[in-house]
Amino acid sequence: MTKTITLDHVSIRFGSYLAVDDAHLEIAGGEFFSFLGPSGCGKTTLLRCISGFIQPTDGRVLIGGEDMKGVGPNKRPTALIFQNLALFPLMSVAENIAFPLEVRGVSRAKRRKRAEELLELIALPGTADKKVTELSGGQRQRVAIARALAVEPDILLLDEPLSALDLKLRQHMRTELREIQKRVGLTFIYITHDQGEALTMSDRVAVMSKGVIEQVAAPVTLYDRPKTSFVASFVGETNAIPVTVSGLDGTMVSAGTAGGLAMRGTAAGGRKYKAGDVCYVFIRPEQLRPAQVGDITIAARVVGDEFEGNLRHLMLEAPGDLRLRMSLVNDGRPAPIGPDGAITVGFDPASALVLPDGPLAKG
Repeated sequence: MTKTITLDHVSIRFGSYLAVDDAHLEIAGGEFFSFLGPSGCGKTTLLRCISGFIQPTDGRVLIGGEDMKGVGPNKRPTALIFQNLALFPLMSVAENIAFPLEVRGVSRAKRRKRAEELLELIALPGTADKKVTELSGGQRQRVAIARALAVEPDILLLDEPLSALDLKLRQHMRTELREIQKRVGLTFIYITHDQGEALTMSDRVAVMSKGVIEQVAAPVTLYDRPKTSFVASFVGETNAIPVTVSGLDGTMVSAGTAGGLAMRGTAAGGRKYKAGDVCYVFIRPEQLRPAQVGDITIAARVVGDEFEGNLRHLMLEAPGDLRLRMSLVNDGRPAPIGPDGAITVGFDPASALVLPDGPLAKG
């Protein structure tokens, strides 16, 4: 049975620097769980804490209910895959996979048998005697996973393992990794700054910023119902419109921009706002559209146009030096752009989220 991992109010300091601040969550056995955030947010530090390479300054790491204090990396039921994979170029594929078993004194015949079983699992049969240098990037990635699985860990820890691959191969490996995880039934804890990886593969995701876990939720919840302005601006593309609240009617917030635009949106999480509160209205690019009856409308001007095949992205300029991005499905019809790039766009206020003023994700 796979083991639950508990971070019990874990804080990690390096001198005066607080790398992780009171991380508290539970990862279920058999879950594909990701830590997502920008560089330097503390996600890799947490991974190394779970693996035993770093000890918490405060709090505890429990695996299967057992406190891991004083338990070294080689004694924990975990295996760690690094960014650079660390495969041995002079060894064959089978020798790379079986190396942890050799260290443990397992016989040559048993090592070979286990390596071939794992090659079947990762869909690379017949490659046992090849050198790892003869494999593609994606194949080497799978070999690194097989080597980690050779010692039959309960938990596989992956530190941005796809970061060195090109875009198409990364997208392919997302599917591969998820399928491998489902086949073996282990807990995967995945570190990434790539939201596409986290959203497509994970059962749940923890979004981190400056050492703090901002929100833990299923991918669709993070995207549709973010709890903070940072999560809303980091997960997926969005338009963050600064506003001042003018009124509240149930869960519907009325507000205005510095440029005089009237905005309406849904109070995220049922928060209560009062007149004068400074907030953001968040609207996804795909939620903006040529204005329809009942929409909140914005008169804007097209200042940029990016064609992406299936999508067309329009960069808009609105009153008050407001910059917006609108994404349209390429259905063969032209966008309703008037002379000098004039366009009136709109959105359903029920789809816009209002969140308190707070730090936004950069870039």
